[in-house]
Amino acid sequence: MMRFRILFLAVLVAFSQPAIAQSSWSTAEAENLYRWMERAAGEGIELPETEVKDLRTAIDAGDLESLDPVANTAALILMRAWRGRCCGLAKPSWWHIDGHLTDAELEAGLEAALQKGYLDTYLRSIRPSHPHYSALVSALAEETDPDRRKAIIANLERWRWLPAQLGKRYLFVNIAAQELTLWEDGVVKDRRRVIVGKPVTRTPVFTTQVSGVVLNPWWEIPSSIAREGIASLVRRSPAAARARGYVYQNGRYRQMPGDNNALGRMKLVMPNPYSVFLHDTSNRDLFQEDRRFFSHGCIRVDGALSFVGRLFANDGWDLARVQQEVATDKTRTFELSEGIPLYVAYFTAEPKANGSIGFWEDIYDRDPVKISNSSLSVSTEVYGSSLFLASSTSDEIQGEQTCQSWPSHNRCHKLLSAFPTARQNAIGASKSLPKVAWIR
Repeated sequence: MMRFRILFLAVLVAFSQPAIAQSSWSTAEAENLYRWMERAAGEGIELPETEVKDLRTAIDAGDLESLDPVANTAALILMRAWRGRCCGLAKPSWWHIDGHLTDAELEAGLEAALQKGYLDTYLRSIRPSHPHYSALVSALAEETDPDRRKAIIANLERWRWLPAQLGKRYLFVNIAAQELTLWEDGVVKDRRRVIVGKPVTRTPVFTTQVSGVVLNPWWEIPSSIAREGIASLVRRSPAAARARGYVYQNGRYRQMPGDNNALGRMKLVMPNPYSVFLHDTSNRDLFQEDRRFFSHGCIRVDGALSFVGRLFANDGWDLARVQQEVATDKTRTFELSEGIPLYVAYFTAEPKANGSIGFWEDIYDRDPVKISNSSLSVSTEVYGSSLFLASSTSDEIQGEQTCQSWPSHNRCHKLLSAFPTARQNAIGASKSLPKVAWIR
C-alpha cells in the first residue's frame, strides 16, 4: 500500500507539472533533514558520520546549487535506514515480511515532496509510524543497561523491516509475547492469548491476507505429523482411529470436524506457503499457562469463537451468530466483506499497558543478547531453560505433545510438575488414548 501511494504521488506530480529540472532544496528543508539525521541514533540507527557532516557543511556554505546533491544523498541514506536497508542489523532469512522500498520509489516520492513543499510529511511517511516504535524510541533514550539497550535496538530494527503503515485494520501476532491483537485506527480493539510453535517447530514470521473463516473445519494432517503415530493408528486400528475422527481419504490423513478436532471449531482462511493458520483447539486448558510454546507452528487462539465474532463485527456478526453456525456441525466457509492483513512477527521488547517496556523471553534465540530473568515480563524458570533449548532430537522432550505421550518420562516430569494443568492433561491423555494425543 505504501509503495502504491508513493508511485501514485510521483505520477500525479509528473502529469500535473511542466517538465522541469530536479527540484532544489531550500535551506529550511535541508535543516529539517539534518535534524532527522541527528535524531537517528536515538532510533538505534548508525548513519555514516561523513554523510551527516557533509550535509552540515553544505548547509553552512549557503550554496544551494551545491547543497542539492549532498541533501539528496543524505535523504536517501536516511530513508533506506528507515526501511531497514542499511545502518543497522541485516534482515535475517527467518524474517519473511518485506517492508522495503527501492531507491527509485524513494527518490520519486522525495522529488514529489520537494516540488509540492511537504518534505517533512513525506519523511514521516517513510519512518515507522506504529505507536510501539515510538514507545521503544522513548525507552531507548532512558535505558542505561547495555543489554536492554541492545535488545531495544534489535526490536526497533524489526519494526523497520515491516511496512511503514500496516493498515487501518489489521491483525498482529507477537510470537514472543504469545499474543494476538486486532488493531483499528491505531488502537488495540481486541487482545487475546495464543499458543505458538515450540523452539524446534517454530512459528514463522510472515504476512498474509485473511479473507474469511472456516467453521467446523476438517484437519488436513501434515505428513510430518501423521508419521508421528496417526498413520500407524489408522492402519492398525481403523475403528479406534475413526472414533477420534482420524480417517484416510484420497491419499491423505484427515480428522473429521467435531469437539476432538485439533483445529477446534474454526480456522481462518489465510493462504501462506508455510501451512500455518490461526485456529481454535480442542485442548483449551493450555491457555492458562504463562509459557505457551506448544504447537507445531500453527497459532491457536484463546476464545476462538468470540474472536471470530469480533473479526466479523463489521459484517454484523457477534458471538451468538458464530455459535449458531457452529451448532449446525456443517463445515462452511464465510468470507469477510473486506479482507484484513495479518502480520506474524517476533518482538521481545514492547510497551505494556502502563507505558513501561516489557521484555519477553527470546525463546527462539534471535536477539543479540540475553536479558536476565529479573527483567522479563514472565518467569522462564522451566520453559525456555536448557531443558528445552537443548532439545533437538526425537528422543528428547520437545513440547507438550511429547509429554502427553510419555507423562511418566523423567524429563517430562520436570515440566509437568511445574505446570499442574499440563500434568493433568498429559496423565488424562495417557489413560484415555491408545498411544499419543497429537497436537497441531
